[in-house]
Amino acid sequence: MNSSKVQFYNTLTRTKELFSPIDQKEVRMYTCGPTVYNYVHIGNLRAYVFVDTLRRTLKYSGYKIKQVMNITDIGHLSSDADSGEDKMTKGLLREGKELTLKNMRWLAEFYTEKFKEDLKMLNIEMPEKMPFASDYIKEDIKLMKKLEDKGYTYKTSDGIYFDISRMPNYGVLWGGKRIHDEDETRIAKNQEKKNPEDFALWKFNEKIGFPSPWGQGFPGWHIECSAMGIKLLGEQFDIHTGGVDHIPTHHTNEIAQSECATGKKPFVKFWLHNEWVLFDNKKMAKSDNNFLKLGSIIERKINPIAYRFWLLMANYGTKMNFNWEALEGADTALKRLYRLYVELDKRVGKVDREYQKKFQEYIEDDLNTPEALSLLWILMKDGGISSADKKATILDFDKVLGLGFENLKEKKIPREIKKFAEEREKARKNKDFKKSDKLRQKINSLGYEIKDSSEGYKISKI
Repeated sequence: MNSSKVQFYNTLTRTKELFSPIDQKEVRMYTCGPTVYNYVHIGNLRAYVFVDTLRRTLKYSGYKIKQVMNITDIGHLSSDADSGEDKMTKGLLREGKELTLKNMRWLAEFYTEKFKEDLKMLNIEMPEKMPFASDYIKEDIKLMKKLEDKGYTYKTSDGIYFDISRMPNYGVLWGGKRIHDEDETRIAKNQEKKNPEDFALWKFNEKIGFPSPWGQGFPGWHIECSAMGIKLLGEQFDIHTGGVDHIPTHHTNEIAQSECATGKKPFVKFWLHNEWVLFDNKKMAKSDNNFLKLGSIIERKINPIAYRFWLLMANYGTKMNFNWEALEGADTALKRLYRLYVELDKRVGKVDREYQKKFQEYIEDDLNTPEALSLLWILMKDGGISSADKKATILDFDKVLGLGFENLKEKKIPREIKKFAEEREKARKNKDFKKSDKLRQKINSLGYEIKDSSEGYKISKI
């Protein structure tokens, strides 16, 4: 049965609201995916850990999900507001490839596969659909024709633009106030524009592009998401996610063109946005070489799930400053959780209802993962719950947390370690504590630890 207590912070209303889908049978959700001209960085990946937590929470609360995550392989310029170098062109030049649509698709497919590998390593569930923008040119043109017929467009020497003065409530998503100071730089300086914030629906390109009624070129980045969202989810749907940097331009323009074309408001009921991951207290950016790939974490022999764990320590709407010390601390804590789990009874008992109720309260309160993780630690240390029931409850929590407990197996202890442990146990019985401590240190140096109890000793991997 669907929960009636799920609530999210809605950027559109700037308040926390109880969630209720348009169709009670299914939650329809659109996620802004990557522009696949390069590897994604760990700052980008926060958006997908966030939306995976959202998706898992909705499923945990009884909802069926239909999620679309677009793959942008055309039309995204280096500035979100229609100026600068085309990102896919930039990628082709970097790879030394000829500028053709075929090569553009090759580049997109290559980096999409790398992106999917990152999602898999972070235990992120795949959406129901991951469409390439270049496969929806007809839908882009159809949506543009609707806007043209209603008088929302005009032509300049470089493209077809949307006239924002025709929409009285333009900017409703950000309430008429800029979210970040640097957003002023997003406004492209084009003397032919009627208004500085008018945005491109189509950009002309005589050398490379797709045919259209207005001339060869590419759809604007904003129209692509609207066209795919409407085609795959309908003219109105429940949730749209993305980073906070999407609010003032990309998502604002999606609302404008979608609602003006269809005449239906709101285009989306709930807009949810994740904050940035900073690196050296600056936003990660490929253009500034100020970013880290997930591979950089793996090279340091840190479990990529530790990065997911670290992200869950803060609310998705809070800025986080990445540093290696913090991630290494998260990795150590996660290993400890894993060790405690593996030491539990091999049997899986029943979910503790009191813990489950508390956990659900936290995650349904705008994805309060910090409190949910605190509860997980409390559960791990609770001696009043049987080992088997504790295991079942942890697995229940992990349906949302996605930390991979169900895949953990107790590792076989090497014969050499067992031999040292037996020698140590014999030394303890003979009260030779000096030899016992020396053997413990030897075991620790080989990556294992030994714990004593009234029932004997237990060896585990550090």
